[in-house]
Amino acid sequence: MHSILTRREREIFTRLVDNKTTQIIAGELGISEKTVRNHISNVMGKLGAASRIQAVLELIRLNELKL
Repeated sequence: MHSILTRREREIFTRLVDNKTTQIIAGELGISEKTVRNHISNVMGKLGAASRIQAVLELIRLNELKL
């Protein structure tokens, strides 16, 4: 099965599930907060999700993320 997430998107959304902020995620990955937000927006667009939480729930439903 091919994942709909890139490696970086998975790294970001895994951290979102762990309740980390955009600022913390950016620091951990060594990228800007804007880049983190861009990745989140890209995933939301792929899924047609209106919010981060909706995207997370859909990714869990699709077995792309685990709690």
